[in-house]
Amino acid sequence: MKNSLLVILAALIFSCGPRSALPMESPGEQVTATMYLTTADSTQRLARQELPESAGDPIDSVLITIKPTERYQTMQGFGFTLTGGSAELIHVLPDDQRGDLLNELFGQEGESIGISYLRLSLGASDLDAEVFSYNDLPAGQQDPKLERFSLDPDRDHLIPVLKEILGINPEIKLMASPWSPPVWMKDNGSSKGGSLLPEYYPVYAQYFVRYIEGMAAEGIPIDAVTVQNEPLHPGNNPSLLMLAEDQATFVGEHLGPAFAAAGLDTRIVVYDHNADRPDYPITVLNDERARPYVDGAAFHLYGGVIEDIAQVHDAFPDKHLYFTEQWIGAPGNFAEDLKWHVRELIVKAPRHWSETVLEWNLAADENQDPHTEGGCTRCLGALTIDGDRIQRNTAYYIIAHASRFVPPGSVRIGSNVPAGLPNVAYERPDGAVVVIVLNDTAADRDMHFRLGTRTHGSRLPAGSAATVVLPGNAG
Repeated sequence: MKNSLLVILAALIFSCGPRSALPMESPGEQVTATMYLTTADSTQRLARQELPESAGDPIDSVLITIKPTERYQTMQGFGFTLTGGSAELIHVLPDDQRGDLLNELFGQEGESIGISYLRLSLGASDLDAEVFSYNDLPAGQQDPKLERFSLDPDRDHLIPVLKEILGINPEIKLMASPWSPPVWMKDNGSSKGGSLLPEYYPVYAQYFVRYIEGMAAEGIPIDAVTVQNEPLHPGNNPSLLMLAEDQATFVGEHLGPAFAAAGLDTRIVVYDHNADRPDYPITVLNDERARPYVDGAAFHLYGGVIEDIAQVHDAFPDKHLYFTEQWIGAPGNFAEDLKWHVRELIVKAPRHWSETVLEWNLAADENQDPHTEGGCTRCLGALTIDGDRIQRNTAYYIIAHASRFVPPGSVRIGSNVPAGLPNVAYERPDGAVVVIVLNDTAADRDMHFRLGTRTHGSRLPAGSAATVVLPGNAG
């Protein structure tokens, strides 16, 4: 990016610490071992430093050995949920500023953090300004043929922003998740809670089809859908209670066949809720009607332990796992949030077979608005957008430590995990190796990374996160 634009962007930042040390090399330009450091005190954020090659065995240091022959899942991407509220805040920015910000977020080289995966709400989420569906009707009316279906609620902000994003990165993957069907399909007639009436299962399946086809007509390909956001949490607004057996019936007898009949290749992902209930997606996948249509299962971590998501992989190793949502509560605690999210999500979720890591959500204003009545009032965005001022918060750096250096198609590979240094390693499509590591202790740690015959060392401050990029073909 030109120097004049860098000055403009720097003036927009009103966070209490510097942004990353830039510029960085793009994946194809990596020729030396480098480390990108974010410290717990936030004084360094993605700060770049070279790692010297060490001679002989490291002394008084921890050794992390990279094992490229141990190969696991291929990653689909890292990113955020682009809520309707996020899209609104970004869309109303001045044109030049919005363009610079979207290039920073979604570009694939230079200063960009390379976001490669976005989750959308199919209809309103609780971080839209108001509740809506694509088929809202006056009380007492129904529309079983979906003659009044319309994507118009997304045309003001979300669709225009998505088109700009796709212009920057046409390969970005989009997942859509519904918070609630139209209320006339529900047994309580409300956007909050209730269940989908069985007589509307086939209509609701066509509602998904109409959404995917409508977005495709706008030039917006939907790669995957989850059947229901947080199906065991009917207390949000909007929300829906959908038990595992009901989800299996809906997918196996209605949604899957509807996608097949329409010739859609959009993936169907089940569950999309906390790690404490791996039995839910396993129940759906055990259903012989549903299983052929299901690509995999999605998880959040507001309950349970992240390790338990691997139970789904162990039971159905041919299905894919997704980590799709985790919030940071405002006002946030940079040190504690960095440590917890890097350890549990950036490191452990992929080490337990997840192919995505997404934070909730991309942007909010200084009051954590917009949100629906009854929606989340403390969800801190990765960005705080206050008029034309932009603050980059902890989630921005958490995701950037992965998205910037681990593009889609990277393969998770083996690495040992010394005490207090959780880490995860990847081999990128260009052959370079990336290690993301957290110093989860109260003391600075000397550490070395061994890849083949080469060893590179550095010191990682207490509570800090680092991404290490090692050249491939290390011997």
